[in-house]
Amino acid sequence: MNYVTYGGVTVGICLLAYQVVTWWPGRKRLMKDPARHASALLPWLASWCYGCLTTLGVAGLIGTASSAVLGLSNWLGDAALVWGVGEQPGQLAAAKTFVPLSGPGNCLVLILTAVFAAAVKKAGDDAGELKRGAWCGITLGTSAGVAGFAAVPLAQATNWIADHVYAAV
Repeated sequence: MNYVTYGGVTVGICLLAYQVVTWWPGRKRLMKDPARHASALLPWLASWCYGCLTTLGVAGLIGTASSAVLGLSNWLGDAALVWGVGEQPGQLAAAKTFVPLSGPGNCLVLILTAVFAAAVKKAGDDAGELKRGAWCGITLGTSAGVAGFAAVPLAQATNWIADHVYAAV
């Protein structure tokens, strides 16, 4: 299990805020065609979900990479909080409990890793949006707030889908 600090959550919120600000089409344009503008967030949201899943008990290379990203985010955020506003470093902001992925759920994360790699390669110049989404999911996926709360149904849905897919094969 990976634990996130206030610094890591701060980095995740910064990534989320960056995405919202760069996506925001303006009130008039959003009210005119909300479905089209909201659909522009789907690739980022899908990569957020992938990043979140990689922090939920996945081991091996994927889990190690996710843990390294989370550790670096914690360190960067803690350093910014200490030097920027004088906050104490290393304060945990992790949820008390989490729903781990099952064996088939971990298998599905491996499949999603291949899909994510293909999506990043295909995205070309827009790959940064997908990478930021995964990074944000890694940092906020185990937090004690709303984003961490969203990880519970995400993990349950992943486990359910994987259990049914692998049972059918």
